[in-house]
Amino acid sequence: MEIKDKPCLAIVVPCYNEELVLEQTTEHLIAVLDNMNSVISSGSRILYVNDGSADSTWDIIERLHAVNKRIAGINLSGNCGHQNALIAGLSTALRFADYMVTIDADLQDDETVINDMVHLAQEGHDIVYGVRSSRATDTWFKRTTAQTFYRLMSRMGVKTVYNHADYRLMSRRSVEALLRYEERNLFLRGLVPLLGYRTAQVEYARKERQAGESKYPLTKMLSFAFDGITSFSMGLVHMVLWLGALFLLIATGITIWVIICIIQQKAITGWTSLILSIWFCSGCILISLGIVGEYIGKIYMETKHRPRYNIKDERL
Repeated sequence: MEIKDKPCLAIVVPCYNEELVLEQTTEHLIAVLDNMNSVISSGSRILYVNDGSADSTWDIIERLHAVNKRIAGINLSGNCGHQNALIAGLSTALRFADYMVTIDADLQDDETVINDMVHLAQEGHDIVYGVRSSRATDTWFKRTTAQTFYRLMSRMGVKTVYNHADYRLMSRRSVEALLRYEERNLFLRGLVPLLGYRTAQVEYARKERQAGESKYPLTKMLSFAFDGITSFSMGLVHMVLWLGALFLLIATGITIWVIICIIQQKAITGWTSLILSIWFCSGCILISLGIVGEYIGKIYMETKHRPRYNIKDERL
């Protein structure tokens, strides 16, 4: 007979064009649930979030749900982005789950440590981060840029967990607290550490992707990093301020130099230095305006209060 106080677990999996890996992913995650029968309730399930996939991802989710009710899914009306898909999954999982684990569909993150996460949660930790033990499977470029990103975020005062992506367990109350943060420019790796609940970490070795392709090419990675910085730090604005002060100092030095040249009656030959200075300063001004404009744009998006996502279909 099942113990009534067993917690219910939801494994939330955002999916975008994952038809090549979905069935294999399901086998692995069902095996995780089966191996945890003694510590989680029979109502525990996998919750797929179809983020506007253009392939047959949703059809596969519907078919899997028809065969096994431990496989659930929600179908977003369009592509809302990875972070919004995670929020949609967590909001839905709150209806039935006590613990919620978020993991990507490619299962490069080791799903077997979910068992360790649940044990730590039962010991009183509201948030358990999955942290990579190394980046040996990454290319040199990806490893270097990722490490630079974490250091940059730290220098700018953004609280993040080093080598942690979006693989984590959250308790019901921590998810409820997270959903009270209503900004549209989501960066969950920065938001979750702000919640203040008791946390723990589980290390794992990241695996190679089995099929399909990465949904985070370089352009998306750079955009995601910039969103994280501008959503949580005024560091770039402060950099613009100091850059302006530096230019003022340089301009003062040039003024003194020109006055000395006039006193010594030395002719200033050519306009190359002048033209170069104009182009350099103009470029810096445009970059500065762009940074300030990015912050203003985020304010504009927040004031609209548009919904983060719309759910088209559910299979729960």
